[in-house]
Amino acid sequence: MSNLSVPRAGRSWSTLASRAMPVTLVFSAAVGLFGVTDAAAQSGYPNRPLRFVVPFTPGGSNDIFARVIGQRLSEAMGQPVLIDNRPGAGGLFGAEIVAKAPPDGYNLMIHSTSFTTNAAIQPKIAFDPVRDIAPITKLGEGSLLMAVNANSSIKTMQDLLAAARARPGTLNYGSSGIGGVNHLATEVLNRMAKIDTVHIPYKGIGPAVADLLGGQIQILLSGIPNVMPQVKAGKLRPLAVSTTKRSAFLPEVPTIAESGVPGYSVVLWWGLFAPGGTPRPIIARLNQEVGKILLSAEMRERLAAEGAEPTPTSPEEFAALVRDEIQFWRKIAREAGIKPE
Repeated sequence: MSNLSVPRAGRSWSTLASRAMPVTLVFSAAVGLFGVTDAAAQSGYPNRPLRFVVPFTPGGSNDIFARVIGQRLSEAMGQPVLIDNRPGAGGLFGAEIVAKAPPDGYNLMIHSTSFTTNAAIQPKIAFDPVRDIAPITKLGEGSLLMAVNANSSIKTMQDLLAAARARPGTLNYGSSGIGGVNHLATEVLNRMAKIDTVHIPYKGIGPAVADLLGGQIQILLSGIPNVMPQVKAGKLRPLAVSTTKRSAFLPEVPTIAESGVPGYSVVLWWGLFAPGGTPRPIIARLNQEVGKILLSAEMRERLAAEGAEPTPTSPEEFAALVRDEIQFWRKIAREAGIKPE
């Protein structure tokens, strides 16, 4: 299996229900609209507050991106942006809310790679993840980081591969839960590297990091910010990053591809979505405004705190990425026998 890298935008395969929570924050509009001539503006859009549905609890990267981008979008669009946290079902509960919302540009969603991984493993979803959700733009992307306890005898990615091959089924890896990106990304590694590591799912990445520190699991492939404090404190050892290129945040750490698994590439991304059927002028307006926000120096700094770099795309490029990833993760889940909880 030599071609298992996650697809990237543009169809390149070489590198790639919980209880609803109330609205948690309102951003006040700071400025009006200037010189806008597109059809969305001519029709009066927006003339009332917008809502960002975040399908996770407050405090995570999706929530942080929603708040900082929402504040700037409020200033650009002349309307408040409400942040509505709706966790549950691995992010699919909040996605269903948006999928079934009126396609008028007022109900939007901030989601991440877990949208495609969870959509891929669920046998029955109350909406079509491609038809009923309209991608607007990718917001940013980053790497996953393979880490071990600093006291581990595993010093490099090559050591990990050798240990896993010498003792199949003895190394345990953690994840934020069945169907999460770190779960499926490690399964891709198992197949490409021809190793056998054992999945230990947790209810969130925090408990998985705690058990890596405590020695209950031996390896963890996680977003960089989740483990960076422990890496800096010398409690965890970074082995490799998941992307084709080295991370700008850990340039001294090699990639998994250059450490014995050629072709391996999994990218962690975040994006903005609307209900399917949202008018094209509204999609284009949001794409344009958010794209300008992402390229600001302030936003680069805020995304960097989450281990991400801004990567705005066209709606078409982002839609292609989402379609391809859902197909890819379905293939991985089928081959690995992964079933939802």
